[in-house]
Amino acid sequence: MTQTLLDVDDLRVAYPDREGRLHEVVRGVTFTLGRERLGIVGESGSGKSQTGRAILGLTAPGGQVSAKRLHFDGIDLLGCPARERRALRGGRIAMVLQDPKFSLDPVMNIGAQIAETLRAHVPLSAAERRERMLDALAQVGIDNPARVAKLYPHEVSGGMGQRAMIAMMLVAGPELLIADEPTSALDVTVQLQVLCVLDRLVADKGMGLVFISHDLRLVSSFCDRVLVMYAGRVVEELASADLARAEHPYTRGLLNCLPRLGQPQHPLPTLDRRQEWLA
Repeated sequence: MTQTLLDVDDLRVAYPDREGRLHEVVRGVTFTLGRERLGIVGESGSGKSQTGRAILGLTAPGGQVSAKRLHFDGIDLLGCPARERRALRGGRIAMVLQDPKFSLDPVMNIGAQIAETLRAHVPLSAAERRERMLDALAQVGIDNPARVAKLYPHEVSGGMGQRAMIAMMLVAGPELLIADEPTSALDVTVQLQVLCVLDRLVADKGMGLVFISHDLRLVSSFCDRVLVMYAGRVVEELASADLARAEHPYTRGLLNCLPRLGQPQHPLPTLDRRQEWLA
């Protein structure tokens, strides 16, 4: 196991209903992350994105976050001053959000938004910022970075917006990246290019990666370890190479729902959800 970069113990996220009663959407999540690739999988609503947002301090207003321990490189993320946590966010810790349409500023061009990240976290001249911004766009497979840098979010496709968001999160050289479905809007060739960039940052620069995805095949081939979440809990943790030999019935159900060429399934498999998994 590599040196621990992120230590999460009994992380909980709860939101109040209209009567003020709290309902937990993340319930006792515990894991550690070294300078490696950790995949988090589960169906929509299982708490994957809420876990990532809580680590970064981006829980929606009204949400309550608690944990026995939530440490990044020895820093208590829940106990440190808000100013220190803001300095970490976007600099040493970054998160690629799921939908660029709601994450990119519609009144700033792509290049200005990426340069803004550098201005906030890395002391560089204007010329150095521009060079680094263009290089970041090139690394995620954008052929004409100078042209794309001048465009506004509504002028680019969903896939190109996703690549711009990935470039923005990587440009400051974070030590921890939380990637929430980072390749969902990309075609296969660009997806592979982006995964190669992430893989190189983990292998060469020692970045820690939390990779949130619905794609079990992608996670099993790209990540080192996998957490499987159901209803806000981690129901199974295993090495990605062992995913096909998972034992928990929920994980087995997810695997059985994957299509297989030459093996038609009738009736279509459905997930088995048991009440005791919610306890």
